[in-house]
Amino acid sequence: MFTGIIEAVGTVVAVADQGSNRHFTIASPFAAELKIDQSVAHDGVCLTVVAVDAAAGTHVVTAIDETLRVTNLTQWQPGRLLNLERCLAATGRFDGHIVQGHVDATAVCASVQDQNGSWLFRFEHGVAPGRLTVEKGSICVNGTSLTCFESTDEGFTVAIIPYTYEHTSFQQLRAGDTVNLEFDIVGKYVAKLLGQRATA
Repeated sequence: MFTGIIEAVGTVVAVADQGSNRHFTIASPFAAELKIDQSVAHDGVCLTVVAVDAAAGTHVVTAIDETLRVTNLTQWQPGRLLNLERCLAATGRFDGHIVQGHVDATAVCASVQDQNGSWLFRFEHGVAPGRLTVEKGSICVNGTSLTCFESTDEGFTVAIIPYTYEHTSFQQLRAGDTVNLEFDIVGKYVAKLLGQRATA
């Protein structure tokens, strides 16, 4: 389980295909601390570490065809910044919200507004079952736990403060870019239970 509090920004340094799988080599500040088989969220996608090069400060993760199909990983190229978070330790602080690392949908960044000290990002994801946000509720965008507002059936807006902007991949995000979304798991369960009651 993750919390959406980004530990570090990593950089894609190499991409290699093997059959239907795609291997990504990632440089990060904590690569030397990683272990093979460890789960790490990369832009909100939970991926398993399959190799570590402590001397080079890199690790390798593999994405299968299904993961490539439902996320923005097909757009990852060398030089791209990624939000990284290791699993929450049992003794850790729960500073964000419950994040599983399972992407529900992708969204398009519709606009970026510079507010002279913060930034407003508008995301549009379209209408589909399970795509649920509420005003002042939690949303995970590229692995980052955020509070959404201007919530509609088709999208939402988030405000990014300077610290978040500088310490996540939001610094490279532009209008037209695709992001990974994970909707609040509590909200998804409640919506499903209410739907079942309505049809019972």
